[in-house]
Amino acid sequence: MKRAVIKGVGAYVPEKVLTNKDLEELMDTSDEWITTRTGIHERRIIGEEEDTSFLGYQASLQALKDAHLKAEDIDMLIVATETPDHMFPPVAVRLQHLLKCRQIGAFDIHSTCVGFLTALQTAEQYIKMGKVKHVLVVGADALSKIVDYSDRSTAILFADGAGAFIVSAEESDESRGIIDSTIHSDGQHYYDLYVESGGSKESPQIVMNGNKIFKLAVSAMSQNVKMITEQNNLLLNEVDWLIPHQANQRIIDAVGRNLEFPEKKVISTIKYFGNNSAATIPLAFTTALQDGRINKGDTIVMTAFGGGLIWGTVLLQY
Repeated sequence: MKRAVIKGVGAYVPEKVLTNKDLEELMDTSDEWITTRTGIHERRIIGEEEDTSFLGYQASLQALKDAHLKAEDIDMLIVATETPDHMFPPVAVRLQHLLKCRQIGAFDIHSTCVGFLTALQTAEQYIKMGKVKHVLVVGADALSKIVDYSDRSTAILFADGAGAFIVSAEESDESRGIIDSTIHSDGQHYYDLYVESGGSKESPQIVMNGNKIFKLAVSAMSQNVKMITEQNNLLLNEVDWLIPHQANQRIIDAVGRNLEFPEKKVISTIKYFGNNSAATIPLAFTTALQDGRINKGDTIVMTAFGGGLIWGTVLLQY
C-alpha cells in the first residue's frame, strides 16, 4: 500500500533578531517578565523588503536538498500561512514560480497555527489516492507584519519563519510515514484569537484572549495526543518525540505534565524563535533532526492548536 513518507525537511528564519531587551525599549516590559511568562528570549523578524514567499522559498530549497530531489520532481505544492504576501493569489503559486516547478497544482491552506498539520493531512490523502508522488508542504508566516508593538500581550510572542517537508509516496506495508492524523474545531471560541483583516504586506493587528487560549490549548492538545495514540494501540512511552506547536513554553510544559511525558522527549525551540504560527512544527522538527535528536525510525507525535479554535495531531514514523 502507498504510504506518505517524510522524504526531506528544511527550515528558515530571518537574520534579524529581536531580543527581549529590544522589546524593553518599545513597551513597558522586561526580559524577566517575558521569559517567565513565555520562555522566549528572542525571535526572528523579517526584513522590510521580504515577505512570506521569501521565507517559504528558503525553507523549500533546504527540503529539496535534503530529499535529494529537484523542483521539477514536485507534483503538488501546499502552503500553510496566515500572512500571504497579498490577499490573493496564493503564496503557493508564487513559490511554484520561484522554485521553477512544473505547472503543478499549488494552493494555500488557511488554518491558523494548525495549518502545517492540515497541509500534511491533505498531502497524505493525495498520495494515498495515487494522484501524486512528491508533495512540497510549507508552513510560513511573517507575523511581525501584523503585530501591534505597543501591545505586550501579543508582541512578545509572535515572530517570523518557515519550515518545509517533502512528503513522498512509498509502497510499503511497514508503519514508516504518516500513521494517523486528526483535526477538530470549535467555533464558539472564534473571537478569542483573531485578526480582522490583512496580509503580510499590510498592517492589521492580532487580538488575543491570552488566559482563555492558554487553557484551551493545553486541554485540546493533551486530549488529542491521548486520543490518537490510544486509537493506534500505542503507549505514550513508545513515542520517541512530542513536537507541540511552539506558542508558549508554559503551554508546552503543561501539555507534557498532563500526558506525564518526559520533558527530555518534548522538543521546544520557542526560546530562540518565538511563535511563528504554521512554521513552528516543521522548524522544531528540522532543528531537532539537524542537532541529532531525531533519527530515522523514530515515532513522533506533532500536535497544534490555533485561532478558530482549531486543533489537530499527526502521528508518524520518520
